[in-house]
Amino acid sequence: MRPIEALLEIARDEGVTRIFGNPGTTELPLMDALAEAPGLHYVLGLQEASVVAMADGHARASRRTSLVSLHVAAGVANGLIGMLNALRSRTPMVVVAGQQDRRHLVQDPMLSGDLVGLASAAVKRAVEVQHARDLPIVLRRAFALAARPPAGPVLVSVPMDLLAEDAGVAVPARSPVTGPGPADAGEAAALLANADRPVVIAGDGVGRAGAVAELVAVAERLGAAVHHQPMNDGIDFPTGHPLYAGMLAPRNAAVREVLAGHDAALIAGCHAFMPHHYTPGPAVPDGLAVVQVDEDPAEIGRNFAVRHGLTGDLAGTLRALAEHLDGRIPAARERAERLGAAHARARKATEAAARAAYGPAPLDPRAAAHAVAAGLPDGAVVVEEAITAGLLLRAVLRQDLPGSYVHTVGGGLGWGIGAAIGTRMADPDRPVVAVLGDGCAMFGVQGLWSAARYEVPVAFVVMNNGEYRTLKDTLDEGGGPSARHGRYVGMDLGPPAIDWRSAAGAFGIGAVRAGSADELRDAVAGVKDLAAPLLIEAPITGHAADRRAARGAGR
Repeated sequence: MRPIEALLEIARDEGVTRIFGNPGTTELPLMDALAEAPGLHYVLGLQEASVVAMADGHARASRRTSLVSLHVAAGVANGLIGMLNALRSRTPMVVVAGQQDRRHLVQDPMLSGDLVGLASAAVKRAVEVQHARDLPIVLRRAFALAARPPAGPVLVSVPMDLLAEDAGVAVPARSPVTGPGPADAGEAAALLANADRPVVIAGDGVGRAGAVAELVAVAERLGAAVHHQPMNDGIDFPTGHPLYAGMLAPRNAAVREVLAGHDAALIAGCHAFMPHHYTPGPAVPDGLAVVQVDEDPAEIGRNFAVRHGLTGDLAGTLRALAEHLDGRIPAARERAERLGAAHARARKATEAAARAAYGPAPLDPRAAAHAVAAGLPDGAVVVEEAITAGLLLRAVLRQDLPGSYVHTVGGGLGWGIGAAIGTRMADPDRPVVAVLGDGCAMFGVQGLWSAARYEVPVAFVVMNNGEYRTLKDTLDEGGGPSARHGRYVGMDLGPPAIDWRSAAGAFGIGAVRAGSADELRDAVAGVKDLAAPLLIEAPITGHAADRRAARGAGR
């Protein structure tokens, strides 16, 4: 079997159905072979960041490792932002990057570069294949490593002449691997059962492991409030559940303030809280008894001391924990009822404030977020990349179905458009609504072309405030010259203002502008009937409007 044939055979055997890429000369052997490769579909993107984002969304929705093809050093450089997102969000992905022809690499030819060195900081591992006979085993290793906890991208650099060789290579069979079983949860259950004020932190490892139902069972037996980890990437606990208490803010001081009210904590599948803005001190207060459960042994005690650290199959371990707790805590029901009533009051107040803000465009951001949430059809998936509006959206979303919310904690902007396309491709039966900040969308706008080319029926909702709002808000907290004088350098996206309907039309996508919160809600509701992609512009008020409102209120 020729090397290129081995690559395609391994891809099929690993469950790959789509190869996401943007080709160049080093990919010509691959592109030529794909002309007669049944079962493998090439998904073209106009820029590598969009390509990797599509593969990210596809891997999460399909729960299979995705395959990406990038072109030489420049393509890898463009794709780095997507690989960094995938690494931080722990998305399994194999990236095959075409290297220049080995026969003249010594001459430093155009397009060549150190692909392994370039990618190493953004992937789990990077390797360059030097011999055709090694390609199959390196690819098998790459797929295995990409899926092994903690999952993430693996890059394989393949010189173009190697793929075109006529040498025969052997393809090793796939080796199914069974992970470790559930950990012994008896002692951890005893600690939690004896707590008077337990709390549960649902990390993204819970959603990735398909262990949401098991965590719900643990929380209900404890009668404990449940918080999502800061900036959670998915649904790790049903947000409509009475015990759900919202997301922890991404600052150590904020996390510590919440945890200080408890005497024991179960932290499940959570990557060390990952703060955003610095605040002094640790996230976990001294004296808190912590039970930490994770599939990755390196997470246990990584940033804080634990009383019991459990590693192994996450769903099985949580199931065992729930069994040990069953009927053991007489006060659990009373706790749950008290917490449920308090959470219901808080949600009602949030809903009332958002509804009171409904009106014509430009929309109050709270009203815009609520309108999106209110319009979502049953079973819809929200792919969210909206920095400030996204926080408001999280407060009003009530999603119980796993996979209903997709975000990246990686921070590389431009991910949302591509991720939404990949999500819908992988799961065509669920409507997909991408909620995007205008600044975020501009980083990945080329992805709209792929949505149009492949007729992917996604609703792209652009929350347009014409600025980098989060930067202005952060400067305001510091009280420096920008905040005092109301002048913010390099943070406005106008003039000229971005014409989103024209931008969508340039890529072959229809667009509408929401003139009110009600119109936005109705436009989002229509995603269930889409046969093609649609961009929905939601003009929202910005930072200056809030400053005026604050002055008017005497704050």
